[in-house]
Amino acid sequence: MSSKDEKEGNPPPAYTSAGEEGVVRAQDFYTRNGLNLESFKMRDYGKGIVELDRSMKPRHLHMIAIGGSIGAGFFVGSGSALRTGGPGFLLIDFIIIGVMMFNVVYALGELAVMFPISGGFYTYATRFIDPSWGFAMGWNYVAQWAVVVPLELTVCAISISYWNAEISSAVWISVFWGFIIFVNVFGTLGYAEEEFWSSLIKLSATVIFIIIAFVLVLGGGPTDGQYSEYWGARLWYEPGAFANGFKGFCSVFVTAAFAFSGTELVGLAAAEADNPTKSLPSAIKQVFWRITLFYVLGLLFVGLLIPYNDPHLLNASSDDVAASPFVLVGQYAGLYGFNHFMNVVILVSVISISVSGVYGGSRTLTALAQEGYAPKLFTYVDKSGRPLFSVIAILLFGALAYIDLASSGEVVFSWLQALSGLAALFTWGSICLSHIRFRHAWAYHGHTLDEIPFKAVGGIYGSYLGIFLIVLVLAAQFYVAVSPIGKNLGDAESFFNSYLALPVVLAFWLAGFLWKRQGWLRTAQMDVDSGRREHNWDEINAHRQQLAAMPAWKRLFHTIF
Repeated sequence: MSSKDEKEGNPPPAYTSAGEEGVVRAQDFYTRNGLNLESFKMRDYGKGIVELDRSMKPRHLHMIAIGGSIGAGFFVGSGSALRTGGPGFLLIDFIIIGVMMFNVVYALGELAVMFPISGGFYTYATRFIDPSWGFAMGWNYVAQWAVVVPLELTVCAISISYWNAEISSAVWISVFWGFIIFVNVFGTLGYAEEEFWSSLIKLSATVIFIIIAFVLVLGGGPTDGQYSEYWGARLWYEPGAFANGFKGFCSVFVTAAFAFSGTELVGLAAAEADNPTKSLPSAIKQVFWRITLFYVLGLLFVGLLIPYNDPHLLNASSDDVAASPFVLVGQYAGLYGFNHFMNVVILVSVISISVSGVYGGSRTLTALAQEGYAPKLFTYVDKSGRPLFSVIAILLFGALAYIDLASSGEVVFSWLQALSGLAALFTWGSICLSHIRFRHAWAYHGHTLDEIPFKAVGGIYGSYLGIFLIVLVLAAQFYVAVSPIGKNLGDAESFFNSYLALPVVLAFWLAGFLWKRQGWLRTAQMDVDSGRREHNWDEINAHRQQLAAMPAWKRLFHTIF
């Protein structure tokens, strides 16, 4: 069938995802939701490779997009970033990363609507860039989330110690590890519901903070607090808006990137959505609100209310809850109980990221196994739709959290953080490059843009901008890794503590190349048909005609929002 037929409303031949025709969901409620022993048995998935569950609803995707990855990087890590770069660089760097993420997520949305495949962006790299690079991206992503799980469990224990430091952190690590295991018993639906409600709490808390902070900036705080008179932008003058010069600017990038990590999970979740063609585009558009309203506006008020040389920030780290600027605002304002409220929100956020880590790592590990890039054991999907052995493998990494009890625990965790710090940037760069190469292959095989049901707002130029900004961030982080703040030249340990992700990714790529002996794909080699989902073109064309009849400003509004 020709491209002309397709864009005029006649759909192309159905290139469905593997396994789509033969998957059989359990009819029994308890089996379907993983609540009996029968649910742990292997699913009869019919023809093709294993297909995961499709129980995720549009409301789940929307919340995962707008609030899923808001966690310790935003609520806690912003404190160390404020100390390092000052409020000006904090805001500028988050805006730059926000622009980058806007283009990354739209590129991912376009690909995920076309190919809602388990494993998402890893499979796009394999398909449109280089199978060896796809191997590297898949294992890099698994490693990133496997490391995040114990890190976040440790932050959970630290959050509780804010109220009671006498109980051993091992107790709380065990409690929250058990909770994460409990959520994963319910499979996709457990993750989706947990993310929906935790995102609702995080977003509500951020809105409450913004409103309270606005009142405090205007001097409406309690009389026994610090903000009882007009506060304004005084801290941008004294001690100042920028700290540590150009090095301060470069140093904040890694915190900003860590804060946005997990944004891409909405594309991974598309493979388990009931109808990603309808639900994913509207979910992708929610990212604009998260970037502008929550990150940028929230951190603007943080920079207005907390000085970058505040004593509590002097020894701030990415897991020190007491140094969270969101907690400090409540203390300084004399809003009794607000600091405890924000600590609860931080705790919810950290648990949410831990659950996301198990979800993202396990689904990618299963996709790797389906392509032959991981042991076949990990292709096992049970009758409730859980990739059982992949979930167990990622959950086992939670045991690393107990290293925190050892005297050398802090050193070990600094290396684990180094492993996960920049890892997401390589994933995001691969998404943008996959999008660019997909567009080239799409045109090469005789297709038109009208045949793409959901198009990235910036097209390939947005993806080029995304790649440029990712390279900029990597270069900035390389500079401060070589020459840290306060030193002309750092040592090897400090360099790899900041830049460990690069040699790890290169090692994964080399392993993939030596194993598969496959390199860079030429445009003619790229497959743009298999796995492509069938779309309702009558409905899509009707919607496009409706948009075309609108004024220009209204079309822009619908495109972005």
